[in-house]
Amino acid sequence: MFSGGKTMVVTANSEDTVKSLHERIHVMTGIPVFEQRLIYHGKQLQWEQSLADCHIENDAGLQLVGRMRSTDHPQTWQVMDDLVSLISSLCRGETVHSPTQSIKGCLDKFFTIAHKDNSKVASADLQIFMVSSAPAALVMLYISPIDGNKQCANSSIRDFLTSCRMDLPKELHSYCAPIALEFCKLLRKVVNEDSLYAWCRSTLSVLLESVSSSMGLMRAKVKGFTVQEIFPFFNELVSHLSEELDSSLYSTTSEGPSSSHFREFVAFLNPLRSAIIEQVESRIPISIDYHPLYRDEIRNLHIIFDKLLHKMKNCLIRVEEILVARGSNGDEFVHSGWSQYLSILKELNGISKLYQGAEEKFWMVLRNMKASLCALIIRFSRRDDDNQWLLEHKDVTDFESRRHLVMMMFPEVKDDYEELHEMLIDRSQLLAESFEYIARVDPESLHAGLFMEFKNEEATGPGVLREWFLLVCQAIFNPENALFLPCAYDRRRFFPNPGISLYSGASVCLLMYFLLYAASRMDPLHLEYFSFAGRVIALALMHKVQVGIVFDRVFFLQLAGMDISLEDIREADPCLYSSCKKILEMDAEFIDSDALGLTFVREVEELGSRTVVELCAGGKSIVVNSRNRQEYVNLLIRDRFSTSTSEQVDYFSQGFGHILSNSRLQKIFFQSLELEDLDRMLYGSESPICVDDWKAHTEYNGYKESDPQITWFWEVWT
Repeated sequence: MFSGGKTMVVTANSEDTVKSLHERIHVMTGIPVFEQRLIYHGKQLQWEQSLADCHIENDAGLQLVGRMRSTDHPQTWQVMDDLVSLISSLCRGETVHSPTQSIKGCLDKFFTIAHKDNSKVASADLQIFMVSSAPAALVMLYISPIDGNKQCANSSIRDFLTSCRMDLPKELHSYCAPIALEFCKLLRKVVNEDSLYAWCRSTLSVLLESVSSSMGLMRAKVKGFTVQEIFPFFNELVSHLSEELDSSLYSTTSEGPSSSHFREFVAFLNPLRSAIIEQVESRIPISIDYHPLYRDEIRNLHIIFDKLLHKMKNCLIRVEEILVARGSNGDEFVHSGWSQYLSILKELNGISKLYQGAEEKFWMVLRNMKASLCALIIRFSRRDDDNQWLLEHKDVTDFESRRHLVMMMFPEVKDDYEELHEMLIDRSQLLAESFEYIARVDPESLHAGLFMEFKNEEATGPGVLREWFLLVCQAIFNPENALFLPCAYDRRRFFPNPGISLYSGASVCLLMYFLLYAASRMDPLHLEYFSFAGRVIALALMHKVQVGIVFDRVFFLQLAGMDISLEDIREADPCLYSSCKKILEMDAEFIDSDALGLTFVREVEELGSRTVVELCAGGKSIVVNSRNRQEYVNLLIRDRFSTSTSEQVDYFSQGFGHILSNSRLQKIFFQSLELEDLDRMLYGSESPICVDDWKAHTEYNGYKESDPQITWFWEVWT
């Protein structure tokens, strides 16, 4: 029923949306959708609701009211009226002088008004463009059979959307995106994905991307959008990617998935995923039997996930087949058609977190295709990519790929001499002068790389820098300097010196450290040396120099921000490990008899003074028994290895983080590696050098492989 008393009959299904009902009324009455309001039982119906959601029954009566045209923006309305009138004249075949320039003049006036207004008023200008039927008029001009009209509309639509994207401030993009969506919807109905439609869809994706980046993915709600409206465009892009993935399977000359199609795919996926997460709230991971508002879209996105994951599995199988066929030279045949594989897998990983069982399914595929994945990581992952998802499961990567990923957390070493941080070191003052050059400078000055020279020596270059790293690390980790101590069972492994002697009540073990200098955690200068040590180790890794030392497992876990277990301290403190192991394995009756006389305390000695430290509140009065001995051991380990060296580890971590491109990645760097990985990066492999492999990967600068000097060199090694 119209508000004026007239009635009309509209048939619809209970599952139809309110917006679809508005669109039918538009067809029947000509009233623009944006000017309609439907009232039922005194409440205005919302576009995204279904008729069932609104409890509308058969033969229900709804009231249709129209919104009065705004009088707050008379200039904008006048420009839109002029534009629509001009387009109507062109569609009727009337003669218009310079039609393209005339339409451009109207659009220029529109943007002149929008630029003069503040953002709030300009957003109203953009909404007026929508409700004035200007998009529909321009599309009508585009499909007009009259000569010249299509070209005129094509350039006008492109100019308008380009100005929206490039000239208006980003906060207005959420108002521009619905206009781009309207153009896409209208064109989709009348053309079969021609160049203008594809361009408009691409522009819409850019605007969606802009809204997501400026507002945050989870807060990005584009005004005037529904999930149902953008899902068809998302489906189109899935089809494009699927076809391009199939093409990359069978042709080594195929360019594979298009980067533009993939970018659009992600731009449409983000608001879809955001809307689904908001709708289901705490029900993630979702059971696909769950029926929220977006039940069809949730089910369809799950189907798309399965479809693309299956295609990616086939692609990874093909990659592995090619690598196996090419043998050791397989890397040379990693072709550009595979370049988007990792990016597609990243998005599938994000989708998998939405559905029950999908995440396990996703990682199982990658686990089975480990060789292919690792080859793609080394060949195609870049510094400016988000690679952290690849480090979530270390069992799908190998050492080479993990090393490649963490090395990209460092800045790229520059070749330009002028950008390098120069050092002139006196060998007799190696540690002190190195400290001044490295610890006292802005970390940014170290990011380009180092240029090293010893005083009164002519040699320079990579060899001298490598020697400096070796010498300075030997000095830093020399136990006589009181910063780090070697493990009892493996003198290559070091951990921060807690600077204490340890007694543990009446426990079996007594561990005492004798220091030649003041305890490291007591001296502020020594703490600065831990920061210096962190910078040096990070720089050595950045320059790919092996320095001949490795970290104890406990120290490695501390740098990764991970908990320390009893098994982790085996090498760092074999005596304490043995004592704790015996306490845990003792007969329950014996330990409950208090024969050990243990309480929740720890005795420490600092520079000759013995102090009792409670492991927990009231620890002196808590007797260790069979029920609490596990907690006692855990607290003892935490106090001995975490609390007593927390400052040293914090300073080392800060120094290490200073060298990374982003200091916040410091813990992630170590979490991404196995201890054995870091061993190989800092110390190298203990397996003998393969000369054939060395020759295969040698580059000659100024020489040819057949030159006598090169032949003699390899003869020496063989």
